Amino acid sequence: MAKKDASLAPKMPSAMMIRLSPLAGIVMFTFLLSGLAFCLWAMFVTGSVKLLPEKVTWEDIREGEITHYIARELSVVPFAKRAADFERAASWLVIGDTGPRVRQGCPGWLFLADEMKIHAQAESNAAARVAKVKAIQTWLAARDIRLLVAVVPDKSRIADKQLCSLERAEQLAERAMRWQARLQAEGVQVLDLTPVLQPLGSNAFLRTDTHWSEAGAQAAAQAVAAGVTEMGVTATPSRSWQRSQQEAVVRPGDLVRLAGLDWLPEFLQPAVESVAASTFIAAEDQSESMSEDDLFGDSQLPNVALIGTSFSRNSNFVPFLEQALHANLGNFAKDGGEFSGAAKDYFVSPAFTQTPPQLVIWEIPERDLQTPFADWDTPDKAGSGP
Repeated sequence: MAKKDASLAPKMPSAMMIRLSPLAGIVMFTFLLSGLAFCLWAMFVTGSVKLLPEKVTWEDIREGEITHYIARELSVVPFAKRAADFERAASWLVIGDTGPRVRQGCPGWLFLADEMKIHAQAESNAAARVAKVKAIQTWLAARDIRLLVAVVPDKSRIADKQLCSLERAEQLAERAMRWQARLQAEGVQVLDLTPVLQPLGSNAFLRTDTHWSEAGAQAAAQAVAAGVTEMGVTATPSRSWQRSQQEAVVRPGDLVRLAGLDWLPEFLQPAVESVAASTFIAAEDQSESMSEDDLFGDSQLPNVALIGTSFSRNSNFVPFLEQALHANLGNFAKDGGEFSGAAKDYFVSPAFTQTPPQLVIWEIPERDLQTPFADWDTPDKAGSGP
Protein backbone atom coordinates (compact mmCIF):
# COMPACT_ATOMS: atom_id res chain seq x y z
CA MET A 1 0.00 0.00 0.00
CA ALA A 2 1.30 3.43 -0.94
CA LYS A 3 2.32 5.63 1.91
CA LYS A 4 0.11 8.67 2.42
CA ASP A 5 1.60 12.10 1.96
CA ALA A 6 1.85 13.62 5.43
CA SER A 7 1.48 17.12 3.96
CA LEU A 8 -2.10 16.29 2.98
CA ALA A 9 -3.17 15.37 6.49
CA PRO A 10 -5.36 17.95 8.22
CA LYS A 11 -3.54 20.09 10.75
CA MET A 12 -4.97 20.84 14.16
CA PRO A 13 -5.54 24.56 14.83
CA SER A 14 -3.13 26.22 17.20
CA ALA A 15 -4.14 27.27 20.70
CA MET A 16 -4.13 30.93 19.56
CA MET A 17 -6.48 30.15 16.63
CA ILE A 18 -8.82 28.30 18.95
CA ARG A 19 -8.94 31.24 21.37
CA LEU A 20 -9.52 33.80 18.57
CA SER A 21 -12.08 31.84 16.57
CA PRO A 22 -15.09 32.97 18.65
CA LEU A 23 -14.01 36.59 18.23
CA ALA A 24 -13.65 36.11 14.46
CA GLY A 25 -17.14 34.60 14.33
CA ILE A 26 -18.60 37.48 16.32
CA VAL A 27 -16.94 40.04 14.05
CA MET A 28 -18.20 38.27 10.91
CA PHE A 29 -21.71 37.90 12.32
CA THR A 30 -21.78 41.60 13.30
CA PHE A 31 -20.54 42.63 9.86
CA LEU A 32 -23.15 40.54 8.03
CA LEU A 33 -25.95 41.64 10.36
CA SER A 34 -25.01 45.30 9.91
CA GLY A 35 -24.94 44.90 6.14
CA LEU A 36 -28.39 43.28 6.17
CA ALA A 37 -29.79 46.03 8.40
CA PHE A 38 -28.46 48.80 6.14
CA CYS A 39 -29.86 47.09 3.03
CA LEU A 40 -33.30 46.61 4.61
CA TRP A 41 -33.27 50.24 5.75
CA ALA A 42 -32.43 51.42 2.23
CA MET A 43 -35.12 49.23 0.66
CA PHE A 44 -38.07 49.68 3.01
CA VAL A 45 -37.48 52.93 4.92
CA THR A 46 -35.63 55.41 2.70
CA GLY A 47 -36.75 53.84 -0.59
CA SER A 48 -33.35 54.59 -2.13
CA VAL A 49 -32.99 50.99 -3.37
CA LYS A 50 -35.47 49.22 -5.67
CA LEU A 51 -35.39 45.46 -5.89
CA LEU A 52 -36.80 45.33 -9.43
CA PRO A 53 -36.48 47.63 -12.46
CA GLU A 54 -39.60 49.40 -13.72
CA LYS A 55 -39.83 47.04 -16.69
CA VAL A 56 -39.10 43.32 -16.31
CA THR A 57 -38.85 41.06 -19.37
CA TRP A 58 -38.33 37.31 -19.68
CA GLU A 59 -35.10 38.00 -21.56
CA ASP A 60 -33.77 39.99 -18.57
CA ILE A 61 -34.62 37.07 -16.28
CA ARG A 62 -32.98 34.49 -18.58
CA GLU A 63 -29.82 36.57 -18.99
CA GLY A 64 -29.51 37.21 -15.26
CA GLU A 65 -29.99 40.96 -15.68
CA ILE A 66 -32.41 41.09 -12.74
CA THR A 67 -29.74 39.67 -10.43
CA HIS A 68 -27.23 42.18 -11.79
CA TYR A 69 -29.74 44.98 -11.27
CA ILE A 70 -30.27 44.04 -7.62
CA ALA A 71 -26.50 43.79 -7.07
CA ARG A 72 -25.99 47.25 -8.60
CA GLU A 73 -28.73 48.74 -6.44
CA LEU A 74 -27.40 47.18 -3.23
CA SER A 75 -23.86 48.34 -4.05
CA VAL A 76 -24.90 51.98 -3.55
CA VAL A 77 -26.03 51.38 0.03
CA PRO A 78 -23.58 53.47 2.12
CA PHE A 79 -22.43 50.60 4.33
CA ALA A 80 -21.91 48.24 1.37
CA LYS A 81 -20.09 50.89 -0.64
CA ARG A 82 -17.79 51.80 2.22
CA ALA A 83 -17.05 48.13 2.93
CA ALA A 84 -16.22 47.60 -0.76
CA ASP A 85 -13.95 50.66 -0.69
CA PHE A 86 -12.02 49.31 2.30
CA GLU A 87 -11.70 45.89 0.65
CA ARG A 88 -10.31 47.45 -2.55
CA ALA A 89 -7.89 49.64 -0.59
CA ALA A 90 -6.63 46.72 1.49
CA SER A 91 -6.13 44.53 -1.60
CA TRP A 92 -4.20 47.31 -3.34
CA LEU A 93 -2.02 48.32 -0.40
CA VAL A 94 -1.21 44.77 0.72
CA ILE A 95 -0.80 42.81 -2.54
CA GLY A 96 -1.05 45.47 -5.28
CA ASP A 97 -4.36 44.12 -6.60
CA THR A 98 -6.27 46.54 -8.88
CA GLY A 99 -9.55 44.61 -9.08
CA PRO A 100 -11.24 42.66 -11.88
CA ARG A 101 -11.52 45.50 -14.44
CA VAL A 102 -7.99 46.92 -14.27
CA ARG A 103 -4.61 45.31 -14.89
CA GLN A 104 -1.27 46.70 -13.72
CA GLY A 105 1.58 46.64 -16.22
CA CYS A 106 4.96 48.29 -15.75
CA PRO A 107 5.27 50.60 -12.71
CA GLY A 108 2.75 53.43 -12.99
CA TRP A 109 0.92 51.93 -15.99
CA LEU A 110 -2.67 50.66 -15.79
CA PHE A 111 -4.66 48.91 -18.52
CA LEU A 112 -8.33 48.08 -19.02
CA ALA A 113 -8.93 44.35 -18.61
CA ASP A 114 -11.63 44.44 -21.32
CA GLU A 115 -8.96 45.05 -23.97
CA MET A 116 -7.39 41.64 -23.29
CA LYS A 117 -10.57 39.65 -22.78
CA ILE A 118 -11.36 36.76 -25.13
CA HIS A 119 -15.08 36.73 -25.89
CA ALA A 120 -17.25 33.75 -26.74
CA GLN A 121 -18.48 33.87 -30.36
CA ALA A 122 -15.99 36.65 -31.01
CA GLU A 123 -15.94 36.22 -34.78
CA SER A 124 -19.72 36.11 -35.15
CA ASN A 125 -20.02 39.22 -32.97
CA ALA A 126 -17.47 41.01 -35.15
CA ALA A 127 -19.28 39.90 -38.32
CA ALA A 128 -22.58 41.20 -36.95
CA ARG A 129 -21.00 44.60 -36.40
CA VAL A 130 -19.68 44.64 -39.96
CA ALA A 131 -23.18 43.91 -41.22
CA LYS A 132 -24.63 46.66 -39.04
CA VAL A 133 -22.15 49.29 -40.19
CA LYS A 134 -22.74 48.29 -43.82
CA ALA A 135 -26.52 48.54 -43.37
CA ILE A 136 -26.22 52.00 -41.85
CA GLN A 137 -23.85 53.10 -44.61
CA THR A 138 -26.37 51.99 -47.22
CA TRP A 139 -29.16 53.82 -45.41
CA LEU A 140 -27.06 56.98 -45.20
CA ALA A 141 -26.02 56.75 -48.86
CA ALA A 142 -29.67 56.74 -49.88
CA ARG A 143 -29.85 60.18 -48.25
CA ASP A 144 -26.63 61.44 -49.90
CA ILE A 145 -24.72 61.17 -46.61
CA ARG A 146 -21.29 59.58 -46.55
CA LEU A 147 -19.70 57.52 -43.76
CA LEU A 148 -16.11 57.28 -42.52
CA VAL A 149 -15.28 54.73 -39.82
CA ALA A 150 -12.21 55.31 -37.61
CA VAL A 151 -11.00 52.39 -35.48
CA VAL A 152 -9.09 53.28 -32.28
CA PRO A 153 -6.52 50.56 -31.42
CA ASP A 154 -6.21 49.26 -27.88
CA LYS A 155 -3.92 51.02 -25.44
CA SER A 156 -2.37 47.62 -24.70
CA ARG A 157 -1.56 47.26 -28.42
CA ILE A 158 0.11 50.65 -28.87
CA ALA A 159 1.78 50.94 -25.43
CA ASP A 160 2.85 47.30 -25.46
CA LYS A 161 6.29 48.12 -24.08
CA GLN A 162 4.57 49.13 -20.82
CA LEU A 163 2.82 45.77 -20.33
CA CYS A 164 5.72 44.11 -18.47
CA SER A 165 4.21 40.90 -17.02
CA LEU A 166 0.87 41.37 -18.80
CA GLU A 167 0.29 39.50 -22.05
CA ARG A 168 -2.12 39.97 -24.95
CA ALA A 169 -3.46 36.70 -26.35
CA GLU A 170 -2.34 35.74 -29.85
CA GLN A 171 -5.99 35.76 -30.98
CA LEU A 172 -6.02 39.55 -30.50
CA ALA A 173 -2.99 40.28 -32.67
CA GLU A 174 -4.97 40.77 -35.88
CA ARG A 175 -8.39 41.54 -34.40
CA ALA A 176 -8.62 45.13 -35.62
CA MET A 177 -6.98 44.45 -38.99
CA ARG A 178 -9.33 41.56 -39.82
CA TRP A 179 -12.40 43.57 -38.90
CA GLN A 180 -11.32 46.53 -40.99
CA ALA A 181 -10.58 44.25 -43.96
CA ARG A 182 -14.11 42.86 -43.74
CA LEU A 183 -15.54 46.36 -43.66
CA GLN A 184 -13.47 47.48 -46.64
CA ALA A 185 -14.62 44.41 -48.56
CA GLU A 186 -18.18 45.67 -48.04
CA GLY A 187 -17.25 49.01 -49.58
CA VAL A 188 -17.17 50.99 -46.32
CA GLN A 189 -14.55 53.72 -45.91
CA VAL A 190 -12.53 52.76 -42.84
CA LEU A 191 -9.45 54.38 -41.31
CA ASP A 192 -7.01 52.40 -39.17
CA LEU A 193 -5.41 54.71 -36.59
CA THR A 194 -2.76 52.15 -35.61
CA PRO A 195 -0.10 53.36 -38.12
CA VAL A 196 -0.27 56.95 -36.83
CA LEU A 197 -0.30 56.01 -33.13
CA GLN A 198 2.31 53.24 -33.22
CA PRO A 199 5.29 55.57 -33.81
CA LEU A 200 4.31 57.44 -30.63
CA GLY A 201 4.30 54.23 -28.61
CA SER A 202 3.43 54.74 -24.94
CA ASN A 203 3.33 58.52 -25.49
CA ALA A 204 0.07 58.04 -27.41
CA PHE A 205 -1.84 57.09 -24.24
CA LEU A 206 -2.21 58.26 -20.66
CA ARG A 207 -0.64 56.10 -17.94
CA THR A 208 -3.59 55.75 -15.56
CA ASP A 209 -6.42 56.28 -18.05
CA THR A 210 -7.98 54.23 -20.85
CA HIS A 211 -7.78 57.16 -23.27
CA TRP A 212 -5.14 58.61 -25.53
CA SER A 213 -2.93 61.52 -24.55
CA GLU A 214 -3.08 64.85 -26.36
CA ALA A 215 -0.19 63.64 -28.55
CA GLY A 216 -2.24 60.58 -29.52
CA ALA A 217 -5.44 62.58 -29.97
CA GLN A 218 -3.68 65.10 -32.22
CA ALA A 219 -2.10 62.40 -34.39
CA ALA A 220 -5.45 60.62 -34.71
CA ALA A 221 -7.26 63.88 -35.52
CA GLN A 222 -4.82 64.75 -38.28
CA ALA A 223 -5.22 61.28 -39.80
CA VAL A 224 -9.03 61.54 -39.70
CA ALA A 225 -8.91 65.01 -41.26
CA ALA A 226 -6.70 63.65 -44.06
CA GLY A 227 -9.24 60.86 -44.60
CA VAL A 228 -12.06 63.41 -44.88
CA THR A 229 -10.07 65.36 -47.48
CA GLU A 230 -9.36 62.18 -49.48
CA MET A 231 -13.12 61.57 -49.63
CA GLY A 232 -13.51 64.96 -51.30
CA VAL A 233 -15.54 66.45 -48.46
CA THR A 234 -14.93 70.08 -47.48
CA ALA A 235 -15.91 70.66 -43.88
CA THR A 236 -17.93 73.80 -43.16
CA PRO A 237 -18.39 76.35 -41.66
CA SER A 238 -14.80 77.48 -41.99
CA ARG A 239 -13.01 78.47 -38.78
CA SER A 240 -9.46 79.21 -37.72
CA TRP A 241 -8.19 78.12 -34.33
CA GLN A 242 -5.48 79.20 -31.94
CA ARG A 243 -4.01 76.68 -29.50
CA SER A 244 -2.33 77.47 -26.20
CA GLN A 245 -1.11 75.17 -23.44
CA GLN A 246 -1.82 75.44 -19.74
CA GLU A 247 0.44 74.45 -16.87
CA ALA A 248 0.59 70.78 -15.98
CA VAL A 249 -1.91 69.67 -13.32
CA VAL A 250 -2.84 66.29 -11.87
CA ARG A 251 -5.27 64.46 -14.15
CA PRO A 252 -7.34 61.79 -12.34
CA GLY A 253 -7.24 58.57 -14.36
CA ASP A 254 -10.45 56.67 -15.03
CA LEU A 255 -8.62 53.38 -14.44
CA VAL A 256 -7.88 54.47 -10.87
CA ARG A 257 -11.62 55.05 -10.45
CA LEU A 258 -12.47 51.67 -12.02
CA ALA A 259 -10.02 50.05 -9.62
CA GLY A 260 -11.97 51.64 -6.72
CA LEU A 261 -8.90 53.56 -5.51
CA ASP A 262 -9.78 57.15 -6.44
CA TRP A 263 -11.00 57.94 -2.90
CA LEU A 264 -7.59 57.24 -1.36
CA PRO A 265 -5.10 60.06 -0.71
CA GLU A 266 -2.96 60.68 -3.80
CA PHE A 267 0.18 59.28 -2.15
CA LEU A 268 -1.59 55.92 -1.65
CA GLN A 269 -3.05 55.72 -5.16
CA PRO A 270 -1.24 54.33 -8.21
CA ALA A 271 1.32 56.93 -9.37
CA VAL A 272 -0.68 60.03 -10.29
CA GLU A 273 -0.27 61.66 -13.69
CA SER A 274 0.18 65.35 -14.49
CA VAL A 275 -1.00 66.70 -17.85
CA ALA A 276 -0.57 70.08 -19.52
CA ALA A 277 -3.92 70.47 -21.28
CA SER A 278 -4.42 72.62 -24.36
CA THR A 279 -7.07 75.28 -24.90
CA PHE A 280 -8.42 76.32 -28.29
CA ILE A 281 -9.89 79.67 -29.28
CA ALA A 282 -11.93 79.95 -32.47
CA ALA A 283 -11.84 83.08 -34.63
CA GLU A 284 -14.85 83.96 -36.77
CA ASP A 285 -14.21 83.65 -40.50
CA GLN A 286 -15.92 86.62 -42.12
CA SER A 287 -16.23 84.79 -45.42
CA GLU A 288 -18.65 82.41 -43.75
CA SER A 289 -20.74 85.09 -42.05
CA MET A 290 -24.49 84.81 -42.28
CA SER A 291 -26.05 86.27 -45.40
CA GLU A 292 -29.39 88.06 -45.58
CA ASP A 293 -30.90 85.06 -47.38
CA ASP A 294 -29.77 82.69 -44.63
CA LEU A 295 -32.50 83.69 -42.18
CA PHE A 296 -32.12 80.60 -40.01
CA GLY A 297 -28.32 80.51 -40.04
CA ASP A 298 -28.13 77.08 -41.75
CA SER A 299 -24.80 78.01 -43.35
CA GLN A 300 -23.29 78.09 -39.85
CA LEU A 301 -24.31 74.50 -39.04
CA PRO A 302 -21.50 71.90 -39.34
CA ASN A 303 -21.77 69.57 -42.32
CA VAL A 304 -19.60 66.94 -40.61
CA ALA A 305 -20.90 65.00 -37.59
CA LEU A 306 -18.90 62.82 -35.21
CA ILE A 307 -20.36 59.87 -33.34
CA GLY A 308 -18.33 57.61 -31.11
CA THR A 309 -17.19 57.04 -27.56
CA SER A 310 -15.34 58.81 -24.78
CA PHE A 311 -12.22 58.78 -26.97
CA SER A 312 -13.89 61.61 -28.91
CA ARG A 313 -14.51 63.47 -25.67
CA ASN A 314 -11.05 63.23 -24.13
CA SER A 315 -7.65 64.89 -24.59
CA ASN A 316 -9.08 67.55 -26.92
CA PHE A 317 -9.61 65.15 -29.83
CA VAL A 318 -12.48 67.24 -31.24
CA PRO A 319 -10.62 70.59 -31.03
CA PHE A 320 -7.61 68.97 -32.71
CA LEU A 321 -9.89 67.59 -35.43
CA GLU A 322 -11.60 70.95 -35.91
CA GLN A 323 -8.20 72.61 -36.15
CA ALA A 324 -7.08 70.08 -38.77
CA LEU A 325 -10.34 70.46 -40.74
CA HIS A 326 -10.32 74.27 -40.38
CA ALA A 327 -14.01 74.00 -39.55
CA ASN A 328 -16.59 73.47 -36.83
CA LEU A 329 -17.70 69.91 -36.12
CA GLY A 330 -20.92 68.46 -34.72
CA ASN A 331 -19.83 66.26 -31.81
CA PHE A 332 -22.43 63.64 -30.83
CA ALA A 333 -20.05 61.15 -29.18
CA LYS A 334 -21.21 59.57 -25.94
CA ASP A 335 -19.28 58.59 -22.82
CA GLY A 336 -19.69 54.86 -22.24
CA GLY A 337 -21.44 54.54 -25.59
CA GLU A 338 -19.27 51.65 -26.76
CA PHE A 339 -20.00 50.52 -30.33
CA SER A 340 -23.58 51.64 -30.76
CA GLY A 341 -24.57 54.10 -28.01
CA ALA A 342 -23.93 57.33 -29.93
CA ALA A 343 -25.34 55.90 -33.17
CA LYS A 344 -28.58 54.86 -31.45
CA ASP A 345 -29.14 58.36 -30.12
CA TYR A 346 -27.90 60.45 -33.04
CA PHE A 347 -29.74 58.84 -35.95
CA VAL A 348 -33.13 59.41 -34.31
CA SER A 349 -32.34 62.86 -32.91
CA PRO A 350 -33.61 66.20 -34.29
CA ALA A 351 -29.96 67.14 -34.89
CA PHE A 352 -29.84 64.45 -37.58
CA THR A 353 -33.40 64.34 -38.87
CA GLN A 354 -33.79 68.13 -39.20
CA THR A 355 -30.24 69.11 -40.21
CA PRO A 356 -28.55 66.02 -41.71
CA PRO A 357 -24.79 66.30 -42.36
CA GLN A 358 -22.87 65.51 -45.53
CA LEU A 359 -20.50 63.19 -43.66
CA VAL A 360 -20.68 61.08 -40.51
CA ILE A 361 -17.42 60.07 -38.81
CA TRP A 362 -17.93 56.98 -36.65
CA GLU A 363 -15.17 56.41 -34.08
CA ILE A 364 -15.09 52.81 -32.78
CA PRO A 365 -12.64 51.37 -30.17
CA GLU A 366 -10.99 48.06 -31.02
CA ARG A 367 -11.96 46.56 -27.67
CA ASP A 368 -15.66 46.73 -28.63
CA LEU A 369 -15.36 44.82 -31.92
CA GLN A 370 -15.90 41.31 -30.50
CA THR A 371 -18.04 41.95 -27.43
CA PRO A 372 -21.54 40.37 -27.35
CA PHE A 373 -23.66 42.09 -29.99
CA ALA A 374 -27.31 43.00 -29.51
CA ASP A 375 -28.99 44.49 -32.58
CA TRP A 376 -31.19 47.52 -32.17
CA ASP A 377 -34.10 49.08 -34.01
CA THR A 378 -32.33 51.83 -35.95
CA PRO A 379 -33.44 53.72 -39.06
CA ASP A 380 -31.43 51.39 -41.32
CA LYS A 381 -34.14 48.78 -40.75
CA ALA A 382 -36.35 48.29 -43.79
CA GLY A 383 -39.54 50.30 -43.68
CA SER A 384 -38.32 52.68 -40.99
CA GLY A 385 -36.52 55.97 -40.92
CA PRO A 386 -37.13 59.65 -40.32
